Amino acid sequence: MNSKIIIVAGYVAAGKTTFALNLSKELNIPCFSKDLLKLAISRSIPVNNREDGKRLSAATFDAIAFITEKFMETGMPLIIEANFVMTENHNNIREGETLKLLIDKYGYQTLTYILLGDSRVLCDRFNEREKTPERGEANKIGIEISYENYDRYIIPLGDFTVGGEIIKIDTTNFNTVDFKSHIESARKFINSTSMKVEVQIENNINSWSES
Repeated sequence: MNSKIIIVAGYVAAGKTTFALNLSKELNIPCFSKDLLKLAISRSIPVNNREDGKRLSAATFDAIAFITEKFMETGMPLIIEANFVMTENHNNIREGETLKLLIDKYGYQTLTYILLGDSRVLCDRFNEREKTPERGEANKIGIEISYENYDRYIIPLGDFTVGGEIIKIDTTNFNTVDFKSHIESARKFINSTSMKVEVQIENNINSWSES
């Protein structure tokens, strides 16, 4: 058994999904992304307004928690990705607390990547992303968000922790981040019986492009 979980969390529009999917491909480990699950579920459950989106978001986290526990019952590794929060979210769900209880219950080792960045750059990236059809109605908020509101929402996302090892990555500029080294740190985590990963902020290193 390989009782390990990799969590990709952090700021909105920081490239979490792209990074998590690349980890999944490189490590051959299933990845469950909250936004991608929302898109899949919304094919059968239409999202007509922001309140529908919030309910779907809560239901999607419940699904991720359910999937996570089923993997943990078998001792198999997995990757989960979202803008997880420690405080109460939609439907009064405490995402961090829920995941921590599962990690402790099944004795899983945890490696968390927190993707961060300059809030003005990421806010602009977020607003541009909102205009793309690929984002999907299930994940859109329907309005352009201000820098002030973006800051107020995202800052707590950088404090997500459920124990275990943490690597922080500055993704203000994707072209200066050495994502290959982070994939290798994840590979070592999965393949090692024990591992200590230093908390770090990465920037001004090799190239990466967001897909």
